[in-house]
Amino acid sequence: MRPEPHPRASLRVRALLQSFGPVLGLILLCIIGTALNSDFAAVDNVMNVLTRTAFIGIIAVGMCFVIILGGIDLSVGSMAALIAGAMILVMNKLGPALGSPVSAIALGIGFAVVLGALFGLGHGLLIAKGGIEPFIVTLGTLGIFRAYLTYFADGGALTLDSDLSDAYSPVYYASILGIPVPVWVFLAVALVGGLVLNRTAFGRYVQAIGSNEQVARYAAVDVGRIKVLTYMLLGICVGIATVLYVPRLGSASPTTGLLWELEAIAAVIVGGTALKGGSGTVTGTVVGAVLLSVISNILNLTSIISVYLNAAVQGFVIIAVAFMQRRRK
Repeated sequence: MRPEPHPRASLRVRALLQSFGPVLGLILLCIIGTALNSDFAAVDNVMNVLTRTAFIGIIAVGMCFVIILGGIDLSVGSMAALIAGAMILVMNKLGPALGSPVSAIALGIGFAVVLGALFGLGHGLLIAKGGIEPFIVTLGTLGIFRAYLTYFADGGALTLDSDLSDAYSPVYYASILGIPVPVWVFLAVALVGGLVLNRTAFGRYVQAIGSNEQVARYAAVDVGRIKVLTYMLLGICVGIATVLYVPRLGSASPTTGLLWELEAIAAVIVGGTALKGGSGTVTGTVVGAVLLSVISNILNLTSIISVYLNAAVQGFVIIAVAFMQRRRK
């Protein structure tokens, strides 16, 4: 008879596949993309993919903390849209008053990050202190944020003044050592996020609450405070992503940030974070965000299916990964 594999060996192999599965998937996709279209491996295309990934990737880092906590945020796309619109309004007002585009842009950037933190604070208080489910809170604010942007834009678009747009454009279009600025910011946010999650008491508390909130309370963890701070962290990440996005087009409209929540959640789940909370990594989230961008890029270059079905592909990926997580559990 053939000897059965040792249980520990089987668990070890399964753990390795779980840890390195997203990386292996990304490598395989890159090989397939290069085989289907030689332009896929071109430096310009790689930089374009990474730059497009930066917005969702930064938000996904914050979303990783929220999902590990056992929560969810469906409003990040609408939040980014409202922050973008409010940021443009503030900069357009400050530009002529200050007489310096750079000063107006600096204040606008600070305003965007603070506004994101305040929105996250509101979510955290409603969830932790108000006792409302995260799904309900963020589903409600999803509509509220986008409705207010539509109101401020009068159903159209809010556009940055030309002088401000020219001064602000290097934040998106400039490169440092051949790598676009948004990619550097994405790497910095991911590095800080990884250190916070794995090397600080706050990160350990987030994982403990996601694993078992009641046990965390018995261990004297201030669960309410950690929840509020976690949603504030996500709001700050949304603010940073918006700061990088605004100079790309110099405008904000009711369609800005559409389906960003789907992409951010998909990146976190594909990266190996458990939907039930308690475990996950920022590294996996980064790989998941890049992997989804690579899928979209391959579809755009090869026209295997319509580009209008990109969101459908991401939806199928979320369902498939969630199903595999359930089977693994």
